[in-house]
Amino acid sequence: MNKTWNIAIVGPGWVAGAYAETFRKRDDVRIGHVVGRTVDGASAFAAEHGLDCPCSDSIQTALKNPAIDIVGVFTPHHLHAQAVLAAAKAGKHVIIEKPVCLTLPDLKAMRAAVRDAGVKTIIGFVLRWNPLLKIIRNSIVEGRLGRIIFAETDYLHGIVAKAYTKPWHTARSTAGTSFLIGGCHAIDAIRFLVGRPVVEVSAFSTSRTDSLDYPSTELALLKFDDGSIGKVGCCLEAKMPYVFNVEVYGTAGSFRNNQFAGDLYEGQTGFATIPTILPDSGDVSHHPFDGEVAELIDALNTGRRPMPDIEDAAETMEICFAAEVSAREGRPVRLPLG
Repeated sequence: MNKTWNIAIVGPGWVAGAYAETFRKRDDVRIGHVVGRTVDGASAFAAEHGLDCPCSDSIQTALKNPAIDIVGVFTPHHLHAQAVLAAAKAGKHVIIEKPVCLTLPDLKAMRAAVRDAGVKTIIGFVLRWNPLLKIIRNSIVEGRLGRIIFAETDYLHGIVAKAYTKPWHTARSTAGTSFLIGGCHAIDAIRFLVGRPVVEVSAFSTSRTDSLDYPSTELALLKFDDGSIGKVGCCLEAKMPYVFNVEVYGTAGSFRNNQFAGDLYEGQTGFATIPTILPDSGDVSHHPFDGEVAELIDALNTGRRPMPDIEDAAETMEICFAAEVSAREGRPVRLPLG
């Protein structure tokens, strides 16, 4: 019989609320602690989600409890590293909401801490469980697209002057870059779909707003190790609805979002539409957290590696960091960063 896994939520905000609802659906997961900036804030979150558990304003209080198995880090981005380092040192497994962190030194320190502690991690790149992306990835693995030539993903999400945009979203020191704050979903998606390491990044960036103190639009060109190429775009300032674009072109078939054309069906002359769930909402209630949590719990129960863990997600993060360097310095950047 599998055990019940006790989770401490660190950072009880909007995203944590969606995770909490996923945790509550499972018989083998229990929320055992909520850590907020204030005890009142943590307690309010617990009450909102019908939780009966201790609440505190210190992660150390939760970490000292031997019953806590997993720490969910859902804080503002600049606080991820310190929480993950503390959790790993305490021997806790960790769920890390994207992005993993905001700097390469922090990424290296977090990977080392997790490796030394022997704990498991999973990163919140939840689009790996989106039905459309799973359909495309399975089609690639099964050879329906032939050899991949080119892939493209775009994260287009206007956050300027929106009610849900918080002050910490607007600063490089707390939010990161446009790729880090949201576009990393698109970078991870293209990695997941193509399934090959990226060896070089060339990027450009621009801004048409002074509301963010980092470039609000980034475009990265990627070279994969097998010669295929990719493009990832991220724009946080355009006046438009949320859009997540996915295109993959191969020698035997191609996808443009949920439209497929290729050699699979004799006589097919154009793109056929596949009815499925698209990654077409920025609302966390639309995100497939159920799949992410199921992946971690199954890995813990069976002793296998969950994916994407911090080692796998490090490749996504390095592409984000390389894109910032490339755009700033006007040169291609080779990967891995070292």
